[in-house]
Amino acid sequence: MELIRGVHNIRTRHFGCVMTIGNFDGVHKGHRAVLAGLKADAERLGLPSTVLLFEPQPQEFFAKSKAPARLTPLRDKLQLLSECGIERVVCINFNQRFAGMSAESFIEQVIVTKLGVRALTVGDDFRFGHARRGDYAMLVDAAKKFAFSVKNTQSMKQHDCRISSTAIRQALADNDFDGVQLMLGRAYMIRGKVRHGWKKGRTLGFPTANIALKRQVAPLLGVFSVKVYNQQGEQFFGVANIGVKPTFKGSLTLLEVHIFDFEESIYGEILSVQPLTKLRDEIKFDTFSALITQIEKDVNVAKQSFGLN
Repeated sequence: MELIRGVHNIRTRHFGCVMTIGNFDGVHKGHRAVLAGLKADAERLGLPSTVLLFEPQPQEFFAKSKAPARLTPLRDKLQLLSECGIERVVCINFNQRFAGMSAESFIEQVIVTKLGVRALTVGDDFRFGHARRGDYAMLVDAAKKFAFSVKNTQSMKQHDCRISSTAIRQALADNDFDGVQLMLGRAYMIRGKVRHGWKKGRTLGFPTANIALKRQVAPLLGVFSVKVYNQQGEQFFGVANIGVKPTFKGSLTLLEVHIFDFEESIYGEILSVQPLTKLRDEIKFDTFSALITQIEKDVNVAKQSFGLN
């Protein structure tokens, strides 16, 4: 899959494609249905299937920390799109200048002049351009003027529930991991590189693998029993805390994973962490001894759930 970062990197050879536009956060089953249709159109027309993304996502640009929690960081999203067989991704930097572009200019400059889109697919709630003036009706009119086709997707449903990133975020908030898996079409994972931390877990007797969450808002907070997978696909069990470590007066949201019966050095490695059950909310403890006692309880409960006690 070819990644094109920014409108300025679109070359003449990229002219002519079949495209869809959106956040594709989570690349869930509804997204995959859209992508399957995109690929079918691309094969019919003999043109590359192309996804246009924005980074940061528009809501993150405008709302900052009040934006909805992101399900997949860009790296994971690109990997999932590649696995779906998408040939190209155009990733546009959503900055102040781009946010001020009119809907008409976006159509003419990006869709028509730069990319030469022959067939466009958009979601049923897609809005674009300055002040979100652009909508499906505007695209239909533009398609007649500039001789490309446009079609609207119908929202996919699972058990009479519309599959959407919003619905998945709500299921995560409700700790409904089975429902999340049904909508995603796969287990929900948090992936990231193990980095050096404060080493506090080691001093407490529970060493952790620390992973920075490169998201403005985390989709999950609290303490969870987890399965952990390394880059070789080996599976481990553990307990994880997602939060700011209030007992230590932290401010950055981190994923800290204590892997049971594990002593290897894995700094710099990529881990995939699958939350299975929420054990409790993250809370501030008055003393380190109280924190240690609670961690011991968390570990015992998680081990019992895995049949390890």
